[in-house]
Amino acid sequence: MRDHTLCPACGASNACTLANPATADQPCWCFTVNIDPAILEALPTELRNQACLCPRCAQVDAQLKADAGIIR
Repeated sequence: MRDHTLCPACGASNACTLANPATADQPCWCFTVNIDPAILEALPTELRNQACLCPRCAQVDAQLKADAGIIR
């Protein structure tokens, strides 16, 4: 069984609030950013739609920093 709290690309924490039962009622950081579809398509098919990418692998760090000072 795959750990949904880890990024499928690098294995680091993906900071997904939905994967954490303590914060599952809160929206995830990924709801506020635009992830390039090419990044998702670059993942091997078996890793897609299994767990969130981390902000670094999703290449959205700058978007998160600009969005109300959220830094993950």
